[in-house]
Amino acid sequence: MQQNNKTNVFYFEDMNKTDSLYKNIHQDIIDRCKQGEQTAQFQLYKLYYKAMYNTCYRIVSDEMEAEDIMQEAFLKAFDKLDTYSGKVSFGAWLKRIVINHSLDQIKKKKLDFKNVEKYPHEIKEEKEEQEDDTTEQIEEIKSAIDQLPDGYRIVLSLYLLEGYDHDEIGEILSISASTSRSQYTRAKNKLKEQLANNR
Repeated sequence: MQQNNKTNVFYFEDMNKTDSLYKNIHQDIIDRCKQGEQTAQFQLYKLYYKAMYNTCYRIVSDEMEAEDIMQEAFLKAFDKLDTYSGKVSFGAWLKRIVINHSLDQIKKKKLDFKNVEKYPHEIKEEKEEQEDDTTEQIEEIKSAIDQLPDGYRIVLSLYLLEGYDHDEIGEILSISASTSRSQYTRAKNKLKEQLANNR
């Protein structure tokens, strides 16, 4: 009985020690970046460059544009590093900056999401188990995604590849969650159509 009490005390003490801050595996580099150390900034850049570039490219679908946007996003991240509170992983915080910069660039092209809520009869929801029926030939799928209209490609990428849910996508894109769901369904249907045509 006493042993259980000790175990419980240890458990709660341990819980108290674990606050809401996220433990980054590269926290030492982040801390050095906050102090303005350029070597650390370069290290952090190398660690996250590829993942952030891929995220950016999936949204803007242009290699040079993705490169430029990503560079700007990193500069902003280093400038705003003091605002990083540690409540989420550094990668998630940085990715949000990259996505926002990418969307800002897309919006300059007057991205217009179709108001699919006015046309519910055009949307056929599919069962979740059909979600991943096109996992082969990755390069073919990537190419087909690149060919999607901006609105479709962005929602599909944010949901399927970046892991955001529809509420989060709605917040990011200033649309409703239902519009995000409908746009995602349309994007999936269009992607399957393109893949079928390419075969």
